[in-house]
Amino acid sequence: MNRAFWKGKTVLVTGHTGIKGSWLSLWLHALGAKVIGFALQSPSSPSLFEVAAVGEKIVSIHGDVCDLAHLVRVCEQYRPELVIHMAAQALVRESYRSPVETYETNVMGTVKVLDAARQVDSVRVVVSVTSDKCYENQEWDWGYRENEPMGGHDPYSSSKGCAELVAAAYRRSFFAAGVDAVERPPVHLATVRAGNVICGGDWAADRLVPDVMQAFLEKRRVVIRYPGAIRPWQHVLEPLAGYLLLAEEMWKHGSTFEGGWNFGAEDRDARPVSWIVERLANLLDGQLQWEVSGAVQPHEARYLKLDCSKAKNQLGWSPLLNLSTALEWVVRWYQAYQEGQDMFRVTREQIERYEGLLRQA
Repeated sequence: MNRAFWKGKTVLVTGHTGIKGSWLSLWLHALGAKVIGFALQSPSSPSLFEVAAVGEKIVSIHGDVCDLAHLVRVCEQYRPELVIHMAAQALVRESYRSPVETYETNVMGTVKVLDAARQVDSVRVVVSVTSDKCYENQEWDWGYRENEPMGGHDPYSSSKGCAELVAAAYRRSFFAAGVDAVERPPVHLATVRAGNVICGGDWAADRLVPDVMQAFLEKRRVVIRYPGAIRPWQHVLEPLAGYLLLAEEMWKHGSTFEGGWNFGAEDRDARPVSWIVERLANLLDGQLQWEVSGAVQPHEARYLKLDCSKAKNQLGWSPLLNLSTALEWVVRWYQAYQEGQDMFRVTREQIERYEGLLRQA
């Protein structure tokens, strides 16, 4: 990743109040980019957006990605050069409770972000963030490649598969050179898929690591729903590094780097839920107690992982933190929060530490 590339670039980040969006906004700010955040209020309180004062470091706009007119006004006013679309309803269990809202946000929100980008001539690169769950999951023991069919058992997973199809249609119909009636340079569009991200500052409901760490902070027992479920766990900075690298390459080389990209964990870091909980309990010096829920739970995939050969071979990207180290970083973040430290500084230090690993790679 080239720090000089980002200095002075205007980047629209949708969903900047969410966990991935907050980490990305702080990283782009550290790189010298002008960040325009567009999102609803933070989905939890506390949140990284709140405790690290993300809104004070960037231009933070309260808005709904389903409001096309508002998106267009923002793009016309700030004229972003790059768009990283992260705004989403991001939880499987919430999608069972609110399927209509999930599809509205994840599908039509994507349509409207892409259409807003189409209507201004400043945008050159769009990275649309979907999910590893966009694939039609067959519970295979091997990773899904970028050319595998889209699908999804639950509304969340299905909505992410739909968002992939939307992006492909916009790329072919509007963003390629010479296909749009509007005279403008082509927009280069890629979609990106990551695994289960973990990091400090996440208080989202119904996610394993936030549930565990919140129970730790509140000194109570945590209840685990799917102890045998295997997920490809990765620190949030791993896929974010891939997104930034991909955006740079699309800017420089155009359509060569368009399409779908996987930025998942290494195979060795696909671990069951019970392993994660036990590892966190050890890192917390036995201060965590947990039990398995006996209640009937909605369907979630038992096993899902990504084949990231394309990103490794064509972008030179690869994960730098093994899962044990990633969990140590997560625990240190929450312990710093518990101690009342400056969480902007703590988060920035972890970003700088990760950048150091990038330089050594």
